Amino acid sequence: MKCPQCVYTNPDGVKFCISCGETFVKNNMEEDENSFFYEFAHYVDMVPRIERSIEPKFQNVFSRVFRNHSELEAERLFIVGTALTTPKISEVTDTWPKPWLFARMFIVALLAFAGFYIGVDYFGNVNFIPGLIIVGAFAVPLTTLIFFWEMNAPQNIAIYRIIYVVLIGGILSMLVALVFFDILKNIINPITIGIAEELAKAITVISFVRYRKYRYILNGLLIGAAVGAGFAAFETAGYALRSLMSGDAQNLYTTILWRGLLAPGGHVAWAALTGAAFCRVQGDHPFKLNTLVKYKFLRVFFLVVLMHALWDTPITGMFPFGQAFLIIASWIVVFLLIRAGLKEIGEKKVMD
Repeated sequence: MKCPQCVYTNPDGVKFCISCGETFVKNNMEEDENSFFYEFAHYVDMVPRIERSIEPKFQNVFSRVFRNHSELEAERLFIVGTALTTPKISEVTDTWPKPWLFARMFIVALLAFAGFYIGVDYFGNVNFIPGLIIVGAFAVPLTTLIFFWEMNAPQNIAIYRIIYVVLIGGILSMLVALVFFDILKNIINPITIGIAEELAKAITVISFVRYRKYRYILNGLLIGAAVGAGFAAFETAGYALRSLMSGDAQNLYTTILWRGLLAPGGHVAWAALTGAAFCRVQGDHPFKLNTLVKYKFLRVFFLVVLMHALWDTPITGMFPFGQAFLIIASWIVVFLLIRAGLKEIGEKKVMD
């Protein structure tokens, strides 16, 4: 099946072009439904869908966290985003999702970290140290990322793609940041640090979402969170290793603890906001450089830079209360953009 938009040759049975996201018109749905994968997807989809609510109240959004969930529900979440399982825009629900899987992932990460901690602290086995640093660094950023993945109502991004963005996007954004730091080495301060790191993440996020395949606000929010999660985790692992090399084992645990507690409102949320703002201004249009100077994008990007600069500002008594305030402020904007993303889906459903 050759895409009429980008001439990419796709396998038979896909709903949209794997390369550019162009939607195909189905001429023989019966053939698709006979495939084993489609039968499995249909069966899993019979599991009661997550109840949704229009009001973004915390008791509504997080109401399913403490309920029992079957493995079938988790399996249904993990098969979304492929060319065969991505729903049409008319099938997408434009009310508030109720995520729950992120909480289970956090518990699993805590159990793994506890195991590594016992191995290092109680048994004194240095072989457990790399696992301690890796799991400790990734636990909270990945948990926050899973939350954004569950909030991606279009369900058009597969989990393997998210893992790819975390690893490649995380290291790429760090390398770009180092380039900016080298350029600004004579004027390093909280403001230039904020500019360098947020600009590096913005460039990386835009490189992933500039194609029309990821054109929704919620897509930008998710891809941005993936880049930010990679950046945050790799950075935390680096600081933890520095603490270990300094000979202060207690400082290693303190570094992982505090950076883990503050991770949801730092790099993950900031990169998510940048990605959502970019997708909001680009929409269905091809990428153009003038998109980056539009007011709706710049106001979010400058807000992110400002919050990052305030985060790093060495004000007496700032830590941790100032960071807590910035986390709350970041997530207020996150929820506002989630609302805008759901509204966007509602408008597209009407036009479809």
